[in-house]
Amino acid sequence: MPAPLSPAMAVTFAPPVMEARRWLDGVTFAPDRPLINVSQAAPVDPPPVGLRQAIAQACLDDPAAHLYGPVLGLPALRTEVAQQWSTAYHGTVHEDQVAITQGCNQAFCAVLSTLTAPGDEVILPTPWYFNHKMWLDMASIRAVGLATGPDLLPDPQAAAALITDRTRAIVLVSPNNPGGVEYPADLMRAFYELAKARGIALIVDETYRDFDSRTGAPHDLFADPDWDQTLIQLYSFSKAYRLTGHRVGAAVASVARLAQVEKFLDTVAICPGQLGQIGALWGMRNLSQWVAQERDEILMRRAAMQAGFAGLEGWKLLGLGAYFAYVEHCADDPSPIFAQRLVRDAGVLLLPGTMFMPDDDARGQRQLRIAFANVDTTGIALLMDRLRTVTP
Repeated sequence: MPAPLSPAMAVTFAPPVMEARRWLDGVTFAPDRPLINVSQAAPVDPPPVGLRQAIAQACLDDPAAHLYGPVLGLPALRTEVAQQWSTAYHGTVHEDQVAITQGCNQAFCAVLSTLTAPGDEVILPTPWYFNHKMWLDMASIRAVGLATGPDLLPDPQAAAALITDRTRAIVLVSPNNPGGVEYPADLMRAFYELAKARGIALIVDETYRDFDSRTGAPHDLFADPDWDQTLIQLYSFSKAYRLTGHRVGAAVASVARLAQVEKFLDTVAICPGQLGQIGALWGMRNLSQWVAQERDEILMRRAAMQAGFAGLEGWKLLGLGAYFAYVEHCADDPSPIFAQRLVRDAGVLLLPGTMFMPDDDARGQRQLRIAFANVDTTGIALLMDRLRTVTP
């Protein structure tokens, strides 16, 4: 008799991006009509040459780069994050309030492990980032969906009504994945004050902060002298510096909480990979102008998506920003079936809204996420043409 599966593992869904990739099995695409893959928010191009050279030089010349490093990350990278964050957010972040992790997902899992026990609750605005929901399922934590409005923004008063004696945190993602929307600073402040008043954590995932369309700090939460008693910020180096394969992320929190995070990280991975951290540090010190140009390019693609959907009859653009467009389709089929039909009939791979929604929320049946960061403006025009051919 085989060993039993964990009920907590079995209850959650398969990784959505991997599930969508299986829809490609047995489907061929003509050379003059290749697949348009807008299913995943990950840069496909390599990092700039200078960053790769920095990694290569460390690989060849620095013996310590191949050894275990500090569990909470290289001190120089932690210091650089603290200094840049203090400047960018007009607040005070110290290096011992920064931990480096193997990607932002690991930062989320590590932080949640310091906050929750089985049976606890965490509030996630819907549509939610699926990996957040998956981890809560696997840790036997109840994900409490906070329905957003037509603008995909969550309501702090609605969140307050969901807080119970089991609630441990509210999680916000801005710019949002999957919705693309950028949360206004006053909205972030309202959630912060709510969390502070109720004695729970506010976790803010800012993976896509480098592609925010606004200028200046997106919020002022780090300006509070006691921010670390409530706020936990998560970040990824994957998008801005194209370091997806190196798995480098960060958690910014209190020294006391990071002491608990250290236990998780030491057990799961011992330490984050050193070569990726070296690349991230070089990028932070040398690529500010290059990242600004990358942001300009993403904003151009965002504008192209907005213009494209304005001319696409029957479709509704619900949210747009950073890497994502979140849309309502006009096909007769529910979104999981329609998304698979798009692969066969239009050569387009994207994700249905049901992958970001609770099972009992019917809105997901009409929604789709498009990750447009790897499609230039010409490709976006082609995408619109293909979507036009498969809907009324």
